[in-house]
Amino acid sequence: MNDPKDPLLLDHEADGIRELDNNLPTWWVWLFYMTIIFAGIYLGYYHVLKAGDLQDAAFQKEWQVGEALKSAALQKFEGQLGSLAPSQDKAVLAQGQKTFTTLCSPCHRADGGGLVGPNLCDDYWIHGSNYADNVKTILNGVPEKGMITWKSILKPNEIQAVASYIYTLRGTHPVNPKPPENQVQPTKPSIFE
Repeated sequence: MNDPKDPLLLDHEADGIRELDNNLPTWWVWLFYMTIIFAGIYLGYYHVLKAGDLQDAAFQKEWQVGEALKSAALQKFEGQLGSLAPSQDKAVLAQGQKTFTTLCSPCHRADGGGLVGPNLCDDYWIHGSNYADNVKTILNGVPEKGMITWKSILKPNEIQAVASYIYTLRGTHPVNPKPPENQVQPTKPSIFE
């Protein structure tokens, strides 16, 4: 144990531990001074001189660039809709199945048989039965029926993958599917006939 008269030991103690009165390491002191200098430069540059963008302004600029790129990609994709064909690539179909299972199956069931959304396995398609119509329906959604617009969430290649996967569901026979929805419903005879 140290001598109680040691000049490095201070007079107070806590739980039997006495505090030393020694200097901080030189590297630590210089690091502390450099943080103070950095804070002064940062404050002057960003807040006093307003020479640089703060985080929010920098984010807004990057977000606008990203939105412009996304918008251009979507316009290019929408311009090609007439010439698109469903992909036969197994990797693309697997990606489409994964996205369908995650995002679409809550309304259309994992097998495409339909729940809240329509049956995707039969030949009675409400919003068009060709591939381009399917892509447009996924892109623009059907807000009046509760289907959201996916073009703001999914990338064009993801939309094409999902549409290609949905195209493979046609003609399958899921267990207990939702009945066809775009057939003419029989009308009840009028009492005046």
